[in-house]
Amino acid sequence: MASHSDTLVVFFGATAGENGGKLGSDEREIILLVWQIVDLHEKKVGKLHKCFVKPDTLELTDQCKEETGLTVDDIVKAEPLDKVLQQFQQSVSSEVKCLGRTTYTLCVDSPLVIRQALHPEASKKNLVLPEIFFSFVDVRKEFHKCCPNAGLAQKLTLTSMLEYVGLPAVSEESIGVREVRSMVQLTLCILAEPHNHKFSCVETVNYKFDSGTCSKTEPVDSEAVIRARGLPWQSSDQDIARFFKGLNIAKGGVALCLNAQGRRNGEALVRFINSEHRDLALERHKHHMGSRYIEVYKATGEEFLKIAGGTSNEVAQFLSKENQVIIRMRGLPFTATPQDVLAFLGPESPVTDGTEGLLFVKYPDGRPTGDAFVLFSCEEYAQNALKKHKQILGKRYIELFRSTAAEVQQVLNRYMSTPLISTLPPSPIMPVPVLTTPPFLPAASSTRDCVRLRGLPYTAGIEDILEFMGEHTVDIKPHGVHMVLNQQGRPSGDAFIQMKSPDKAFMVAQKCHKKTMKDRYVEVFQCSTEEMSIVLMGGTLNRSGLSPPPCKLPCLSPPTAYAAFPTPPAILSEAALYQPPLLAAPRPPQTTAHSPAHTLAYYPPQPHLYMNMNMNYTAYYPSPPVSPSTVGYFAASPAVAVAAQPHHAAAAASPVLPQHGALVRMQGLPYNTGVKDILSFFQGYQLQPDAVLILYNFSGQCSGEALITFPSEEIARQAVAERSNHPFYGQQVHLAFCN
Repeated sequence: MASHSDTLVVFFGATAGENGGKLGSDEREIILLVWQIVDLHEKKVGKLHKCFVKPDTLELTDQCKEETGLTVDDIVKAEPLDKVLQQFQQSVSSEVKCLGRTTYTLCVDSPLVIRQALHPEASKKNLVLPEIFFSFVDVRKEFHKCCPNAGLAQKLTLTSMLEYVGLPAVSEESIGVREVRSMVQLTLCILAEPHNHKFSCVETVNYKFDSGTCSKTEPVDSEAVIRARGLPWQSSDQDIARFFKGLNIAKGGVALCLNAQGRRNGEALVRFINSEHRDLALERHKHHMGSRYIEVYKATGEEFLKIAGGTSNEVAQFLSKENQVIIRMRGLPFTATPQDVLAFLGPESPVTDGTEGLLFVKYPDGRPTGDAFVLFSCEEYAQNALKKHKQILGKRYIELFRSTAAEVQQVLNRYMSTPLISTLPPSPIMPVPVLTTPPFLPAASSTRDCVRLRGLPYTAGIEDILEFMGEHTVDIKPHGVHMVLNQQGRPSGDAFIQMKSPDKAFMVAQKCHKKTMKDRYVEVFQCSTEEMSIVLMGGTLNRSGLSPPPCKLPCLSPPTAYAAFPTPPAILSEAALYQPPLLAAPRPPQTTAHSPAHTLAYYPPQPHLYMNMNMNYTAYYPSPPVSPSTVGYFAASPAVAVAAQPHHAAAAASPVLPQHGALVRMQGLPYNTGVKDILSFFQGYQLQPDAVLILYNFSGQCSGEALITFPSEEIARQAVAERSNHPFYGQQVHLAFCN
């Protein structure tokens, strides 16, 4: 029997758009339901029922009209879906009762009508489906189990199955009636001798999505993972599960992706229970969540584990409590304690297990990041907490929004593996040479040996570009891929590629122009190194010709404090090059007696400070205008380049470093802090404007930290002792002497 059911309800549905194997792929509404009951004990058949359904949009596609033979006039006077489902429930219950039976199970010829049409539409219309629609049997799978030689279940059709058992095809012309009668005939046939089949392959639809954790060592099937793109930033895992309603997502199988600033980037990785459900999810490509369409692509298990997997015992313990609602708090004062957070949330939002239900996110050295996660035992408490969104704690407003177990893992992984700045151990001051020609800046030339890619997807990376280039990848110069970013440090959709010769650049422009990358066509133009340099420095390149940058980039030089870093700087000219977490405020250019050109300090790459772009690429973000690779896919360190210079050039380059003082780290600054604010705070301590270096994050905002160089160690220690307890514009800051 079908999971010990007494009866089967043979069921069929059609939509106003695609039907058959593409049913539900175009989000069209259901317009027809047909059903008939089969008594599994007596092998009797009940009355056939056919109901039209009135959709919200009274429009049928031409394909629907051709396949179903229906018109708008047939459905205009019909009842809406919720009323028809009530009729279905009452009819089935009454008929089963009349037969003296108590239980029943749906029987369909494909899971599409349940998983891809009925559940998604009911979810969008906020309808509560009867329990019968959460389990069903697929007549094709049951027939394959009964007659394994008939062929693969996915390729079976009602006609082929009837033919296999020697039954004539149903001559009924009316859609729905024909399919239901065919299924009833097949059911009665395999129930009888010689098959004596028992319906046992019951499929289920999850009532709700279960959150949970995922270990990095857990095996994840790559054939069961998709990437959803274009999600509203405030979407939770439950919202995503609702978008895929009807398909079964694995426990903890929704991982929201974060950007470099720890904010959601509109993407999520979703892990389904098997490849069949993943394939059905791919059919929902460009379906809508509210007014936004969502793109759905294949992904890998490795990508899922990278986002959702975790190894932290602290996180595992925090997430070990079942059926908890997770809320993320962002923007907490660095001095906030668990008691401060509990008081902020108030008695109407009790946190599960008090302080045990709080998880503060910290950097590897123990400094707070301003983020925390909170557990609530029920939806009501979580809703009360969300009402405090942007209310004030201390001197700062706090953001609250729903979160997921995967996001907890991802945020902790990100902060614990990527420190904002490296530690500052003492290191001896070493003389460094002056580089007269930076090895990474292409010399301006009118030779057209470059190509410009325009219209790239904003999520495209270097690997995507190399795949797009195909066979022409071998003709790219070493470290010749330059991704152009906008003023906010985000991809602009442009990139420049340096080829080995003008002929190679011409071939790429001819072969790759308007090829597609991730559903977008990309324009490819041949250009010169000079044109590339102008764009990377902030100018524009269009049909009207070249427009130079609005102003020349200011030269930046780090304070003397940077002598404390393990790697000594080398002085470069022309452009200001800084590591992403160390973008500094512009300061006047410095000149030396040895060179008339402006100079600045360059710090060789340290792998743990940068984004890993694979293929030996290292991404640098110079001061705006921006390009992560304008200044940095290095094949050799500056020292190697200096060694390769002629003797007279190296001799002319002498170390020019300012006098070194004492460094103090300042933490907990407001995000709108400026150099003048810090100078005012330390008034009377003989500080000059160029002694202050404010640290910025990837988005160009103040990270809450600054490095201050005092004239001497004595003055630095005095400043730390006297100013540590003074509020900085109403906010407590932390001062630490870096000896």
